[in-house]
Amino acid sequence: MLFRQYLHHDPVVAISYFFGCGSRSQGVVVDPVEEAVDFYIEESKRLGMDIRYVIDTHLHADHISGARELAKKTGAAYVMHQSAATAFPFQSVEDGDEIVAGNTVIRILHTPGHTPEHISLVVTDRARGEDPWFIVTGHTLMVGDVGRTELASDVKAGAMQLYESLFQKILVLPDELEVYPGAYSGSVCGRSLSGKPSSTIGFEKKFNKALRLKEREAFVAFMTENIPEPPAGYQEIRAYNSGFQTNKP
Repeated sequence: MLFRQYLHHDPVVAISYFFGCGSRSQGVVVDPVEEAVDFYIEESKRLGMDIRYVIDTHLHADHISGARELAKKTGAAYVMHQSAATAFPFQSVEDGDEIVAGNTVIRILHTPGHTPEHISLVVTDRARGEDPWFIVTGHTLMVGDVGRTELASDVKAGAMQLYESLFQKILVLPDELEVYPGAYSGSVCGRSLSGKPSSTIGFEKKFNKALRLKEREAFVAFMTENIPEPPAGYQEIRAYNSGFQTNKP
């Protein structure tokens, strides 16, 4: 498997990914940012990988997604959870679905909380083995923190959903599974994000402050305290990424 992680910091702090099956030249781009669309295309040429799928883990509220443009330019399928409310068509997936790109298999986990339509991606390289290698968690689980829950829903309702997503779906995965989030230190989508852009399930279980709160009530209370300022223009950004607003924020 070829795997690349891109740390963006201007104009927004975010992480995107390009991975897939090198032997069959089938690639997947996850959470692309608008400013890097042509970069991903150049990367695909440099790596000898066709971009078959473009996946947004959720409808972003902190930056303009490059997913629609990248899918249009490459002919790739644009993938989101079936519950994503948009003004344009996309390839919908549900919890438990699989996306196959050569020897790379992506199992979809619906992990609402940060947003209702959020998904996480459990990735296996079958050329290496049948066990999953890593999970791309978007803004559900990040290094040192979890995603805020009030940008697309009520903060308490979102926190209750996030609790279920974390404790019932993600934290039951193997401790050695690598975690690749959608943001790192400097992003406004969390409160105490690490500058280290990867971790493991086991390490986060042990050291992530939010995950130490195993009782639902304590977790929800924690998520409703000390909420940082929202991203500037977040409602307009999410509306644009959904296709319901045509003027770019």
